Amino acid sequence: MNKIILTSISLLFSLNSTFGQSTDDKYAKDVKSIDAIINAYYDVVSGSSQEPWQFDRDKYIHSKNAVITRIDENGQAESHALEAEYIPLALAPKENFYEKELKRKVSHFGNMAQVWSAFEIRTEPEKESTLRGLNSIQLHYGNGRWWIDSWTCEMETGKNTSVAQFLETKL
Repeated sequence: MNKIILTSISLLFSLNSTFGQSTDDKYAKDVKSIDAIINAYYDVVSGSSQEPWQFDRDKYIHSKNAVITRIDENGQAESHALEAEYIPLALAPKENFYEKELKRKVSHFGNMAQVWSAFEIRTEPEKESTLRGLNSIQLHYGNGRWWIDSWTCEMETGKNTSVAQFLETKL
């Protein structure tokens, strides 16, 4: 009986500290460095169908007017605001989706950073994949933290071997 009471009290304190945290407190570690924010960027989109979307965390790591651009197989770019990214996610049931970074190159000058990041998409964390892409992520440092201002993504295709080329380059 005492064990149940102690466990219940511990659970209440842990829930209180988790739900009682402000967004700044909860995600502050995600924006302290370039590596931390890029790791959070991949962590936010990855997870099983049973895990809830991390919309608050995703919004926290992006600047207010962040722009998302995708380049299609014909080289055409389509850009939109971060909020537009959430519409299809909120309308469809969540599926297993794991975006795993393969290689990263960071250029950092003053309060600006450019990150090239090759990734692959998996349906299970340990399952190999041939679906790969390359992200170009622009960040700035302000108010004591890093912000993602924009990212552009292009998927690897038979005609586009940018990911293979990037993976072969020396850093």
